[in-house]
Amino acid sequence: MSEPIISVSGLRGIVGQSLTPDRIVRYVSAFAAELPHGVVVLGRDSRVSGPWIARLIAGTIAATGRHVLDAGIASTPTVGVLVDHLQAAGGIQISASHNPPEYNGLKLFNQEGRVIPARAGQKVLKRYAENDFSAVWAPVSRTGDVTAMEDPHAVHLARVLACVDVDKVRSKSFRVLLDANHGAGALLGRRLLDALGCQATVLGGLPDGQFAHLPEPTAENLAGLKSLPARYDVGFCQDPDADRLALLDADGEYIGEEYTVALCARHVLSQRPGPVVINCATSRMTDDVAAAIDGSTCFRSAVGEANVVDRMLQERAVFGGEGNGGPIDPRVGWVRDSFVGMALILERMAESGKSVRELAAELPSYAIQKSKLTLPAEAVRPAIARLIAAHPEASASELDGLRLDWPDGWLLFRPSNTEPIVRIIAEFPTAARCAEVCEKAAAIVTAA
Repeated sequence: MSEPIISVSGLRGIVGQSLTPDRIVRYVSAFAAELPHGVVVLGRDSRVSGPWIARLIAGTIAATGRHVLDAGIASTPTVGVLVDHLQAAGGIQISASHNPPEYNGLKLFNQEGRVIPARAGQKVLKRYAENDFSAVWAPVSRTGDVTAMEDPHAVHLARVLACVDVDKVRSKSFRVLLDANHGAGALLGRRLLDALGCQATVLGGLPDGQFAHLPEPTAENLAGLKSLPARYDVGFCQDPDADRLALLDADGEYIGEEYTVALCARHVLSQRPGPVVINCATSRMTDDVAAAIDGSTCFRSAVGEANVVDRMLQERAVFGGEGNGGPIDPRVGWVRDSFVGMALILERMAESGKSVRELAAELPSYAIQKSKLTLPAEAVRPAIARLIAAHPEASASELDGLRLDWPDGWLLFRPSNTEPIVRIIAEFPTAARCAEVCEKAAAIVTAA
């Protein structure tokens, strides 16, 4: 991997290989040149490469004449909240999200406290490609400085608590397992659970980047938690920058990430009916939830947090998210947020008197199958045409690749933005039906 993976909202790569100091300086300089006047918020997850990258970024921003507010180790949603609260010009989160420890990266935020949308991101990419920053650097008389924030988590904590009935949750004294996995979520996670009166056990509570298991909160990576001797009312599992949340039941069994947004949406819409937005690769559970509540409608966007937020703003949505465990509650911020997810699920449990497993069982049950194929970019368009022709009975949308919808399920054929592969995802009531649809699609795609 010689080149970093670059998108409109950030970049990531292997430290010392594709992610190098010169590329970081170049990318940050391009971002700073596109920002309005004002301070820049800087945060990082707990990866061991984070400190030197933070110093490099802070110095680069200061050299452009801007002041830096350094949040230190903080979650990605916390950085978004801080940008909004402080009316900053923008923000940078140092994180490779769920990638293995050898990776790191940067996520960019605009002045609204959201991951920058496509148009702004394209401007940054253009500057990065041009590699001309002669007009970016400030003279010594206008050099910026760096200030460490005293308590970067307080505002985020207050916003999350304002979304739920704290006393009602506290009255239950829930036993909660939080697997922070030595990530950034450990700091605010413990404070939030304490404020909600939970008897909390935090695994990986020291945010030192020494991950106890692979960072992505999948069933396979969390399998070891089933052997814990103690039992809890609910288990919450975060990725290193704490914008994703997976769920465990009282026996440590994996409920998953797809249920996070659906359960949270059901709770929010029961209190505040309205539009909700998910991406086109997210489970239809949220569609079903919205359809069952008068005054609520589910809309879909292209894959990607920035695309979800664009559609949420367009529809004035009361809630949104992505099926990888990323709830977005506008009352807190325009970023995927594991903390608001925890609070909403605990409030739902407190109000209903039901376990998280019982709440999940109330949702419609579907099977999802995900696969990928190697396919060059020039073969994508012909493959889409063949898939549409082979399924005249399905409703077709090319919002993001190709999505085919049937009354009982859907198929998504989506090319990767960073490598010559396509992803094929299907969701139907049974695994057999998923396999049938995916196998047929793969045969059609590779037929030429």
